[in-house]
Amino acid sequence: MSTITGAPGTVRARRPRAALTALVVAAVVGYAPFYLVPFQVFQLTMVLVYAVALAGLNLLVGFGGQISLGHGAFFAAGAYTAAVMLDRYGTGHLATLPAAAAGCFLLGLGFGVPALRLRGLYLALVTLSFAVFLPPLLKRLEAVTGGSMGLTVDKPRPPAWSGLAEDQWTYFVVLAVTAVALLLARNLLRSRVGRALRAMRDDEGAAEVMGVRPALHKTLAFAWSAMFAGVAGCLYTWVIGFVSPDSFSFVLSVTLLAGLVVGGLGSLYGPLLGGAFVMYVPSVSQDVSEAAPGVVFGLLIIVVMFVAPTGLAGLPARVLGAVIPRPPRTTATPDRTPEAVSAHGAESASPARSRPSSPQAPAVADAEPVGAPPRTEKE
Repeated sequence: MSTITGAPGTVRARRPRAALTALVVAAVVGYAPFYLVPFQVFQLTMVLVYAVALAGLNLLVGFGGQISLGHGAFFAAGAYTAAVMLDRYGTGHLATLPAAAAGCFLLGLGFGVPALRLRGLYLALVTLSFAVFLPPLLKRLEAVTGGSMGLTVDKPRPPAWSGLAEDQWTYFVVLAVTAVALLLARNLLRSRVGRALRAMRDDEGAAEVMGVRPALHKTLAFAWSAMFAGVAGCLYTWVIGFVSPDSFSFVLSVTLLAGLVVGGLGSLYGPLLGGAFVMYVPSVSQDVSEAAPGVVFGLLIIVVMFVAPTGLAGLPARVLGAVIPRPPRTTATPDRTPEAVSAHGAESASPARSRPSSPQAPAVADAEPVGAPPRTEKE
């Protein structure tokens, strides 16, 4: 007979390992802007910007089960909110961040209404139409958005006490906002809202029976997703210092969705890996083939999805599963020793000998035939 045993202290052993990993990552991230050249620091900053946008898209697509091809439009709305406030009204950079987040949250609430009746490809087409419609609209509103020429704004300037260059200061500011955004997304997914989104993604009917209100949570999923995209767009304006309608075409929405799928749907680390994919792969494609960078970009996506079907976030587990054999199952298994097998065969061959007689059943010799006269004392 086998017993089920668990490894003691497994959970406690994971905590120091996770803390050590976090310290190593923090040291690398903090040292990177002092080691890299300014252009590489800019690229790393843009990875963080795209990671914030993909964290919002992950809430909607990865955990909510909705398909959106209009995420670039919310990204553009946040970018233009910050640019207009900086250029037209002269507000500070920090004041543009909550304004972009709140404005895109309200825009997501209004846009979440079609999600109540549409799903699948129909919802994807509606969101794609929003991404296609927004750039021409921005060009028409020339008095506010600058039209086709766009708007040029100042980048955040480092304070004198920091001793940092402009690109280094921008990197650390964006890093702080990204850390807060990813922590908020993590806590949101572990809350009641996150559990409701998972339930609706798996089985909407069963979730509704359990008390989940699909209309409310679908609308909130769009609102939260749009808010993260608006924050990312605001950071984009800080980093680039220039916005133009041509920078936010529907190709951006498709690229963001592809980056999330490659990074890992439904993974907390998928947005970071997807942000790196969105930032670096197009530049690598341009270096490989200047004539057809889109072809190289598509082939790289196919290769990554063939190697890692669950995204880059699930690749380490896939590799470890192929290298390290799985442990045996912990369910109880019957004894297969020769003695047990022979004893089991003997029991099955003679069941009458091994089965004990019931105490309630009378012996065969003492049993009386049915209808026999009662015995007398003489007998």
